[in-house]
Amino acid sequence: MEYLPDKNSSYKDVAYWDDRYRTEQHYDWLGSFSSFKHLLEKIMKKEDSILILGCGNSSLGGDMYGAGYHAITNIDYSSVCISAMRARYSGCPGMTWHQMDVRQLSFADASFDVILEKATLDAIMVEEKSPWEVSPESSSFIHQALGEISRCLKPGGRFVSITFAQPFFRKRLYARTAYDWSVRHDSYGEGFEYFVYVMTKGEQLSPEDAALEQRLLEEPASQPASCPTPQDEEDNDFLCNINL
Repeated sequence: MEYLPDKNSSYKDVAYWDDRYRTEQHYDWLGSFSSFKHLLEKIMKKEDSILILGCGNSSLGGDMYGAGYHAITNIDYSSVCISAMRARYSGCPGMTWHQMDVRQLSFADASFDVILEKATLDAIMVEEKSPWEVSPESSSFIHQALGEISRCLKPGGRFVSITFAQPFFRKRLYARTAYDWSVRHDSYGEGFEYFVYVMTKGEQLSPEDAALEQRLLEEPASQPASCPTPQDEEDNDFLCNINL
């Protein structure tokens, strides 16, 4: 691919993204809005206030706006991306664009009905070698991000995480009492399955997820195990190279 970096760690480097966004016009990780629209329609209302994390140059925000969701805030840590997208969608009142770090959201508590990310957290964990053990650096990053997401959700608000990561591994990160939310998931895709996790603020973890959290607190780290590798996802850059 034209924008494929020499090493996966570049996906965590804002300079890589700035350079990429100077020439790349559009890229949608894990499919376009139409691929999972039917799932989002079950949990979102047109009048919801929505925050999209790591928006990149995806058409997600624009497609959602066209579908009638007009209170959309988009953030990305690349200033190049934000400038380009702000100009591209200047004719969409109610949709705003901000440069921001997902670990330090500059929004008041309980600001949004829905917070959505698509492959943003996957990119954060791009260098992880095992789905069983997340490095202290990535674990800290994810914890900070999820803490900020929880803080910014209204009571009853939903955090929607769209990822290629299977529930057995991703729920290990999301099913935490500290975030004050429940966790459920659905999936979409043909030939390769992607997952949509929905965390609802103020709801308790299911007994199963509460037991999972307790086991993770008590048990020693498990031994690494291999996961199926997608055979038809060569266009998804780093998604082919990590198992989380």
